[in-house]
Amino acid sequence: MIIVIDGLNRHRYSRLLDEMFALRARVFGQRLGWDVNITDGKEIDQFDGLDPAYVIGLNDDGHVVSCVRALQTTGPHMLSDVFHDILDGEPPLRSATLWESTRFCVDTEILDRGNSRNSVSYATCELMAASLEYAKNSGISDIVTVIDPVMNRVLKRSDCAPYGYVGSTKPMGKVSAMAALLDCSDERIGKIRAFAGIKGDIFVSDQRAFELSDDHVPTVRTPKAATVSQETQMRQLLEEYCVDQITDATTVEELEAAKRLTGLLVEAGMVDKRNSSGTHG
Repeated sequence: MIIVIDGLNRHRYSRLLDEMFALRARVFGQRLGWDVNITDGKEIDQFDGLDPAYVIGLNDDGHVVSCVRALQTTGPHMLSDVFHDILDGEPPLRSATLWESTRFCVDTEILDRGNSRNSVSYATCELMAASLEYAKNSGISDIVTVIDPVMNRVLKRSDCAPYGYVGSTKPMGKVSAMAALLDCSDERIGKIRAFAGIKGDIFVSDQRAFELSDDHVPTVRTPKAATVSQETQMRQLLEEYCVDQITDATTVEELEAAKRLTGLLVEAGMVDKRNSSGTHG
């Protein structure tokens, strides 16, 4: 399932963001060997301070297993400010309907191989489809994404081949990097969904989004043993009250009233007759 975190709601999802930044550190810093800034096990750069949108994949337990960042190209972005060597001297593409997609990664350590819902393949396709759907619904027509040759092959195998490239491939850490162009069309989204067998809405419901937020306080269920103990205590208090009422009665009327009350509680199963009969002298 997918959740979108942006500048409007990011203050509610500190846990998910921390998990996402930690995943990025493992993938881009350790696995790919990119020159990225990692602090306290989290990879965060200057573009994360520009209120980008994060499309985040979660497993059934609500933990981050994939993520990608979407940023407007009309302002600072990675292709114009960091990966500009890829452009071979050409000016970066800038348009209100063009977003930059970067930091696409999937947790290959947690996810399985194969084609199940918990597989790397499914999570990758789900994230691609979700990022394109989110962009299209936001009025974006195209995406430029900085990827490595491995991801380029993944896109092609998933029936999501880029329709074009910008600049040329350049060395980047242990791998190379290139800038690819994708359209946010229903046809492309449909092909990805069909390839992975993705059906229905892939975004979390409002209720699930709340449950994943920092605002949600999980319901603490009372252990059965504790419940029994509370019931026993209440029964004992009622039995003691009945005994006190019968014992302390000073008139026939008070005694009869106390016995009637005790009888009602016994019939209701709230007290034990043997323990509530009391004595009266």
